[in-house]
Amino acid sequence: MKSWTVLVVDDEHRYRELLEMNLVRRCYRVLQAADGLSAINAVEQETPDLVILDLKLPDIDGYEVCRRIREYSNVPIIMLTAKAEPQEKVRGLSTGADDYITKPFSADELLARVAAVLRRTEVARGDVGAESFRCGALRIDYAQHRVTVADREIPVTPGEYRLLTVLAANAGRVVVQEEILRRVWGEGYSTATALLQTAVRRLRTKIEDEPAEPRYVLTKRGIGYWLPKS
Repeated sequence: MKSWTVLVVDDEHRYRELLEMNLVRRCYRVLQAADGLSAINAVEQETPDLVILDLKLPDIDGYEVCRRIREYSNVPIIMLTAKAEPQEKVRGLSTGADDYITKPFSADELLARVAAVLRRTEVARGDVGAESFRCGALRIDYAQHRVTVADREIPVTPGEYRLLTVLAANAGRVVVQEEILRRVWGEGYSTATALLQTAVRRLRTKIEDEPAEPRYVLTKRGIGYWLPKS
């Protein structure tokens, strides 16, 4: 059984210790960081399997930490915040986070979210019934967890990668927004259409020659999105 390593980033010592205590009980290996720069260095040097990232940090905020991590790593990130407004959740997830939990939260909720994010990441990296998917110059290499366009590797977040794999698994047919949201972000996000629209826009800027006139991630207005078969 794989032993997962989780990096906990929070400026409050008591929160870090509480999170570590609960994670260790579930057999996770835990690393700690008290500020944003230490978190960025830890991700680069320790390559954890998941990051639990508080938004309020003493040097740079969690949004900026997430953005910088996404420049070189696809590690799953769960954001912690005291802000419950929907726009804050969309902002966090759009920055590249995989989930978002509002303080205060129960240990059971956090552990369930951690397990769900790691499970979705494993499924996206695992056997999807084929070695790769190709549509024109776009290629998804499932074995290597890589996306390329015209043989140029495209840096995508875990959420963007899962979005592509969901569409690729259903190539040629429209996948409704609610189904995409559930399969990419989880059951609690089935109505978060603004999040999905933002993710699609970001993905198009990475893989499309003309994001305003996409060739790959296509829209069925008011229904969902789809990838052509070839």
